[in-house]
Amino acid sequence: MQHIKVNVDGTTYQKEVEPRTLLVHFLRNDIGRVGTVIGCDTSNCGACTVLVDGVSMKSCSMLAVQADGTEITTIQGVSDGNEWHPVQAAFKECHGLQCGYCTPGMVISSIDLLKENPNPTEAEIREGLEGNLCRCTGYHNIVKSVQHAAELMQGAKS
Repeated sequence: MQHIKVNVDGTTYQKEVEPRTLLVHFLRNDIGRVGTVIGCDTSNCGACTVLVDGVSMKSCSMLAVQADGTEITTIQGVSDGNEWHPVQAAFKECHGLQCGYCTPGMVISSIDLLKENPNPTEAEIREGLEGNLCRCTGYHNIVKSVQHAAELMQGAKS
């Protein structure tokens, strides 16, 4: 067992974990952050994406011990509790989801994309979300959602 200390969605956790524990399993099973979903366990789908020190990472491809000392934001931590993050609001408004399974990873990846590129083109959005698979939507409304989120976030800065 190895001791780790992480800050997840604003709360600090100190836990003993097996060195082989994947971050996604730690988040879900050890601290109850079940909004981070397990889609494939192979890093192909992106459903388990979280922000680690502000950078999107697939939590099924990272060990919990590698996250020691980091700040992690899950889908459950992107809103302030009273109001949805603009990306979440845009996904709802533009119908950027169907079954919703990929949505946590799509939202997290979109937040990271818009942090790096606040006004992306459609091609840049598609490239930025390349590691996230959606089996339902065909991506059209997801791209519209990210474009709308960019507008919302630009408006909030004005």
